[in-house]
Amino acid sequence: MSTMEETNRPVTEKNVRAKKEIPYNQAVIMLVIGDLICFLIFAALGRNTHGEASGLAAITQIIITALPFAAGWFLVSPFLGAFRHKILTQPRAMVMRTALAWLLAWPFAMLLRGIFVDHGIPPLSFAIVVLLFNMLLLLIWRWPFALNNSMRKREA
Repeated sequence: MSTMEETNRPVTEKNVRAKKEIPYNQAVIMLVIGDLICFLIFAALGRNTHGEASGLAAITQIIITALPFAAGWFLVSPFLGAFRHKILTQPRAMVMRTALAWLLAWPFAMLLRGIFVDHGIPPLSFAIVVLLFNMLLLLIWRWPFALNNSMRKREA
């Protein structure tokens, strides 16, 4: 049995369960946190692959390793629309914008890595791994985010 709202509109199960699109400010905060986690995962996996310390004891080293990539991303991606309101509910646009933003942020990330970590030019093989693996992580995170937000918007 349904009840009546103040607007005299029946309250149905669908009305109660309908989710709204995530508010823009909240969505940007979620994207920033998710992006940071992607770079931390990359750094942790890379350190572990090379037999360097990992786990709780190495959190500081993981953060230091991830910093140039995150910095390059956050310096470039906002200017390329990776956080635009209109792509938050468009999975395909999110994928395209994320890939483009990382492709153009990647040289800056590598430059920062070379200056602050390697103190020289990082090897090409490493640069290619950084390009591909970080793009994959960002896409694995950002595409479902936009898809979920799109479904929430349609259901509302």
